[in-house]
Amino acid sequence: MVQTAEHSGEQKQVGEAWQDPIEAMADFDGPAGAFLPRLIEAVCQATRSPSAAVFAGSANGQAAPVACHPPQPQSHPDSGAWLGRVKQALETQPPTEACRIPLHNNTGQQVWAQIVLAPIRAPGSAEPRAVLGLFVNSGDAAAGYNAIRQLERAAQVVARYELSQTLREREGDLLSLTHAMQALDAVNREARFRPAAIALCNQMADTWQATRVSVGFLTGQTVKLRAMSHTEDITRKMQLVQDLEAAMEECVDQDSEVLTPAPEGATTINRQARLYAEKHGPVRMSVLPLRLRDSVVGALAVEWPTDHEIAPVEVESLRVAANLFTARLHQFHLDDRWFGARLATSLRKGAALMVGPKHTWAKLLAIAVFAFLAFAFLVKGDDTVNASFTVQTINRQVVTAPFAGTLLSVGEGVEVNEPVIGTGDAPAGASPTTLAMMDTSELRVERAALGAEIADYRAQADRARGEGDLAAVDVALANIRRLEARAALYDYRIERSTLTSPISGVVIEGDLRQRINGALEKGEVLFEVAPLDALRAELHVPASRIGELRSRLTHPGNPSTGELASASHPGDFIGFTVERIEPEAEVVNGANVFRVRVSLDELPNWLRPGVEGEARIHIGRRNYATLWTREAVNWVRMKLWL
Repeated sequence: MVQTAEHSGEQKQVGEAWQDPIEAMADFDGPAGAFLPRLIEAVCQATRSPSAAVFAGSANGQAAPVACHPPQPQSHPDSGAWLGRVKQALETQPPTEACRIPLHNNTGQQVWAQIVLAPIRAPGSAEPRAVLGLFVNSGDAAAGYNAIRQLERAAQVVARYELSQTLREREGDLLSLTHAMQALDAVNREARFRPAAIALCNQMADTWQATRVSVGFLTGQTVKLRAMSHTEDITRKMQLVQDLEAAMEECVDQDSEVLTPAPEGATTINRQARLYAEKHGPVRMSVLPLRLRDSVVGALAVEWPTDHEIAPVEVESLRVAANLFTARLHQFHLDDRWFGARLATSLRKGAALMVGPKHTWAKLLAIAVFAFLAFAFLVKGDDTVNASFTVQTINRQVVTAPFAGTLLSVGEGVEVNEPVIGTGDAPAGASPTTLAMMDTSELRVERAALGAEIADYRAQADRARGEGDLAAVDVALANIRRLEARAALYDYRIERSTLTSPISGVVIEGDLRQRINGALEKGEVLFEVAPLDALRAELHVPASRIGELRSRLTHPGNPSTGELASASHPGDFIGFTVERIEPEAEVVNGANVFRVRVSLDELPNWLRPGVEGEARIHIGRRNYATLWTREAVNWVRMKLWL
């Protein structure tokens, strides 16, 4: 007989003191194979039960325990036979919800123990894929329902643990990709092959915690070591360099990763790598081929201490990094050769087509293509970044309502983008511009009433003084002081009813003509005034080009400059200098951009806050091949990365 847990009243048993062992398993960070044994051990501890197990279906459709506590439950005199009962119940009718199975004594009249089962479901799935089983050496129903509650909590912990494991795997993939992009960025920050190769080796050594990272490229049929981490000069007569090149050639010849010590079941030959590790170590070593399209162009060697285990995920991360930076680094390697070598290569490839009397049109086409390529790779042009901009004010002043009241009028000529004169910097002989006036009729009536009351109290004070009533005199004087304080407040508000700007500038916010005779709240912002002699521009630079601009700013004494043109005055160009790049990207008009703040070289009379247009930033000179193919190359790199 199977009884499900449907009566919440019987489930509310005291067990709070035993919840911590199960809850703590949600943060389990040990080996994955030890999770289930530790979990059911925690369940036994929380329920004070002698035995527990996890059951799952086998290949032949039968239920089998995949984890037990204790490891050999048959040794327990009371719980040894319960596993067979559970297997029989699961193969007959697997439970879809938590339940308990009472165990009767030999007479069949008294329940002396019970089995509690709870299904384990994968996140987002309704079908159970495993079952938690618990032997409770008590026939009490309350103890059974308390065990059900603990098993349900344990099933939830299993789901949370599996979800956390999935998240950790994804975080590992993201970290691997981040490391690969950091390696590519180290190459892209340099303009020549040798600095780029050394920067790559240093970056990879720091990122992968390696003792040494080396890069070699094919020259003819042999591999030549080109760069080594934390090493400026490489002496080819050194035995270490020769042995390392031999290990790289071994990798290139097999076109496969070479590990030492080799993992179990490996089929690649690692003789040279093993000799290098023994002779110049001991170290653990991984040598990977650098592939460009369908051919191997070099090798990457990474060395670790002997206590470092080379995990498969680590090799995969290195493989991704190699695939990303090989094309760029190999191009640097080709471009860094002296002019004669580059020219000889080009002549050797084109000699077959240029020799002989045939294929006249093909020769002319080849010459034209060669001339075009020579122009594209040898002639440099200005490399610029185009971005939209908006003119902004460096500082601005706001004019607020001094008290709650009614707007009486707006000053003549006070409109957006119109100049006003402020009280703080008005020129000699000029009056500040009246921005607006508030209605003071009620204030003046109240002020007059207060004046009349003050006169009455003064008369009362004089009469009391003549009668010798000093107490009445004090009362009258106190009332006079109270009313004079209120009168001073009204005088202050009447004086502040005429609104002016504290600075001279242009009104950038404050079109209030439609609010005349309307109510105003105290402190409500009515106008915003900005000076015209303190303007700057804010550019929206595409995220794909921000790295080049940021790298230029890192060189002291080499500021980034450019020009901007507004939509209203497209023929007037204003020079600027880049001041700052905001650290965070944002989405503007559906594009991912960075905000770049620039200072303007001049401020024309027509320039106003809010003016928009296009800006062009100079970031150096590049050959035309790079300028023309940048977008295509970046697109290909992103596709290869995806």
